[in-house]
Amino acid sequence: MPQTAPFAALRYNLDHVGSLSDLIAPPYDVIDPELQDQLYKRHPANVIRIILNRVEPGDQGDERYGRAAKFVEQWKSEGVLVREERPDYYVYHQQFEHDGQTINLRVFMARVRLHPFGQGNIYPHEETHPKAKVDRLKLTTATRQNNSQIFGLYPDPANEVISLLDKACNGIEPLEATDHLGVRHLLWPVTDEAVINQVSELMRDKPMFVADGHHRYETACNYKAQLEQEQGPLGENHPANFVMTMLVGMSDPGMIVLPTHRLLRGTPRFSSSEIIERLGKAFECKVVPGGLDAAGSVWEEMESADDQNLIGLYATQDDQWVLARATSDAQAKMMSLAAEQSDDWRALGVSLLHRLVIDDLLGCSGHPKPTYVHDVAELVEGIRGEGSQAESDSDEPYTLAALVMPAKLGHVEAISLHKERMPAKSTYFYPKLLSGLTFNPLEEGGREKGEG
Repeated sequence: MPQTAPFAALRYNLDHVGSLSDLIAPPYDVIDPELQDQLYKRHPANVIRIILNRVEPGDQGDERYGRAAKFVEQWKSEGVLVREERPDYYVYHQQFEHDGQTINLRVFMARVRLHPFGQGNIYPHEETHPKAKVDRLKLTTATRQNNSQIFGLYPDPANEVISLLDKACNGIEPLEATDHLGVRHLLWPVTDEAVINQVSELMRDKPMFVADGHHRYETACNYKAQLEQEQGPLGENHPANFVMTMLVGMSDPGMIVLPTHRLLRGTPRFSSSEIIERLGKAFECKVVPGGLDAAGSVWEEMESADDQNLIGLYATQDDQWVLARATSDAQAKMMSLAAEQSDDWRALGVSLLHRLVIDDLLGCSGHPKPTYVHDVAELVEGIRGEGSQAESDSDEPYTLAALVMPAKLGHVEAISLHKERMPAKSTYFYPKLLSGLTFNPLEEGGREKGEG
């Protein structure tokens, strides 16, 4: 059987509800209460009511999952959501501005056959947490459908698959939506059976590396197992054997991995001289003059060097940035501290930062969870106590900040093939994929044929 298959999506009927821009949302796990409220007000059929139904007064437990399921059924009965007549692949483009350039990321949407991590050629790169998987399983059980996509990477050096699919969309008007960040999203169904079969064959033996949506992937596996426990073995083509996935070739020029910098509380307030002393021979260090505002200069030097060995540390005690470059001594120490990990894992900037610098050399093991930001300006605002401070839920001042290089797609592939998981927040794939473009029903008896 093919690794990927087309599917007959459940989609918004725009003749009924109007603009797709009013109906979509980012993934549930990047939506804060303020954005959730904005999306609720944007349109009565916005997908937020399914993917992140809010807690209402009088709720005693899991009522919000039941409300999400009622919205699905209501919208289907009212014609707000309609099922496609036949299984298709879907081409999906994201157009956005980055560093003064217009970027076009080309992706396609499919069903991907499930294999538990470690038992097939689908590889994770991040750890998952039980609480999030329990939440998503309750939603899947209530709605009986995939409500958001997994984001998967596959090797395709010549971009053969997406080029074939793009060609099939020539002359066809896409569905279009613009999200709250100004990213333009375009969607085309691909109905040509010859193209569908050719893509299925090209994808048959390719590995897939989960870029985003690890919890949703494991939830899909858990939902399948739950059905098997309730009903017995599922047929080969039962829709619960698959999960709705956005697939992007790892060589697509639109693929961007942004950094995730760190703001920490609960550590000592180090001076720059203390940091340099504690890092010792493991790092070659220099102080970058200019105080906190030198963050941009530090990051520019790191970006230009494109070196995982470079880490920027802000000393809050004397308002100085330290630019540190790992030496051979650092790797020797990492061999001791993380002997169970591969050389690829130990060489990551985020591994060096957390395992060696923060936990060991600075002696801050057990610190509270960092605040993660993707922009240097956000980091500076956080230190100054300005802005939203990203994911933070505390008003306590930050005691340490770090600039760290993002892992690249090659790191994701290599470390995943070692069957290792990267440290938390090693990657940030931008832009995030929209929820609300398609839903994938998981009940048997739908339109699951045409798998190529």
